[in-house]
Amino acid sequence: MTALRTVCPLTTHEVLARAALLAPDVEAVVTAEERITYGELAARVERIRGGLAAAGIGHGDRVGICLGNGPDWVALFLAVGAAGAVAVPVNTRFTAEEVHYTLAHARVRTLFVAGRVLNVDFTAVLAGLGIGADGCETLPALESVVVLGEDVPKFATAWADFLDAGPAPAPTAVPEDILLVQYTSGTTSRPKGVLLTHRSMCADAFFSGARLGLRPGDRFHSARPFFHVAGSTLSVLASAQHATTLVTMPKFEPAEALRLLEAERCTHFSGNDTIALLLLNHPDLARRELCLRGAWVAASRTVIRRVIDELGARECVAGYGLSEASPNVAQSAWWESDEIRASGAMAVEPGVEVRIRALDDSRDCGPGEPGSVLVRGWNVMAGYLDDPVQTAETIDAEGWLATGDVGLLDETGRFHFTGRTKDIIRVGGENVAPADIEDTLHRHPLVRQAAVVGVPDARLVEVPFAFVVLTEPGVTEAELLAWTRQRMAGFKVPRHLRIVDGFEGIGMTASSKVQKNRLAAHARMLLEQAEVDA
Repeated sequence: MTALRTVCPLTTHEVLARAALLAPDVEAVVTAEERITYGELAARVERIRGGLAAAGIGHGDRVGICLGNGPDWVALFLAVGAAGAVAVPVNTRFTAEEVHYTLAHARVRTLFVAGRVLNVDFTAVLAGLGIGADGCETLPALESVVVLGEDVPKFATAWADFLDAGPAPAPTAVPEDILLVQYTSGTTSRPKGVLLTHRSMCADAFFSGARLGLRPGDRFHSARPFFHVAGSTLSVLASAQHATTLVTMPKFEPAEALRLLEAERCTHFSGNDTIALLLLNHPDLARRELCLRGAWVAASRTVIRRVIDELGARECVAGYGLSEASPNVAQSAWWESDEIRASGAMAVEPGVEVRIRALDDSRDCGPGEPGSVLVRGWNVMAGYLDDPVQTAETIDAEGWLATGDVGLLDETGRFHFTGRTKDIIRVGGENVAPADIEDTLHRHPLVRQAAVVGVPDARLVEVPFAFVVLTEPGVTEAELLAWTRQRMAGFKVPRHLRIVDGFEGIGMTASSKVQKNRLAAHARMLLEQAEVDA
């Protein structure tokens, strides 16, 4: 723990202060509409801290941030952290009920909200929740709402008025303070509030950025939503830790992303497999002159290889993590060989331990043997907000975090991610990782994107169902299945395969991930309909 202090700043205000001192004229955040330097960002954060102090917001108070990606989100997040308060990012794709749950569960005291984010009128959403001049009966902790927009309802304060409230006191946060309540995207129950500290997020951001190869003046494109840790830690804080310019957009759209990558001369980008494939397979790619040097991707080996070869991101690295680990657990590094980085082999973060347990929890696994991933170290969350039972079930008495993921450690101690435990398909006693099947399908020249889920089977208990998006017509479902049979073990071959136009109508997250639970439900519906039709 102590050694981290000698390596990097461990509070958000120290991170920003160093970036503003080293590179005041380097652009900190750039969008299509606005750009701001680190010097200007520090000044904006100072004004926001003055407004927070005037509003009585201090140590431990929860502050909601419901804005799209951009300089204001970054400035608010850093200002809240410096005040010793706790940022509560609100997913801008939430329904009114989900927004209410987040504000109520976190006991948000002050909410900063955009008048409109994309097509959602959030002032109308708040009014619909019963928020008015006298507060809200169902949100007793909520004392004030600040609106960043032109139409400010009577129950709210305008952004300009908030900024003019008064001078800023000295920052008070320490590394052990809670910085963020990150709500997980619960699929079978209410989302849980993950408690992350300044130390865990700032250190995680530093190591990730260093292994990615970020340097002062580099230009890092990330459309990862800031309300997720891939945005707040691995984009916002990673850029600030290395005085790198963060180029962002309110929503990932591949044509606009390619335009920004070229126009802003981006040296790096961040994405998952969906984002990478949308860039790789977009028709505009051929006419764009990119100058990428590296990338951070959570993707299969095939996709990583294509990012290196086709996008020119020669220093592309792979990463693995989860919200409960701030999020990075392991990552490859830009200075390692292509073979290591393209293989998906990752070095565990310094000071972090990874342990692999057999899926039946009977023993620890040996090198090369996949099992349940356990993590221990400075990056592990402080717990779930107001949920000691779930916290105790997730982190044992020795500090080991049960990730719910499957992976392995090879003979050299490098980590390889296999898949999510809940996604593993158990075919007649064999464990099959959907990622392995997807990786094989991605090698087909006409496959743009593949997603695989498990569906019930009377004989084998469960079998793979593959959904495929093509770059262009030219192959049938039967031909694709025959192609996969030549390239994988028989028990891994999908028993069902459907060619679809895309996944937006079935279910995509704000982070451009396919929602596997909704995809599985869709697959079961198709099978049930087929039985009826038969």
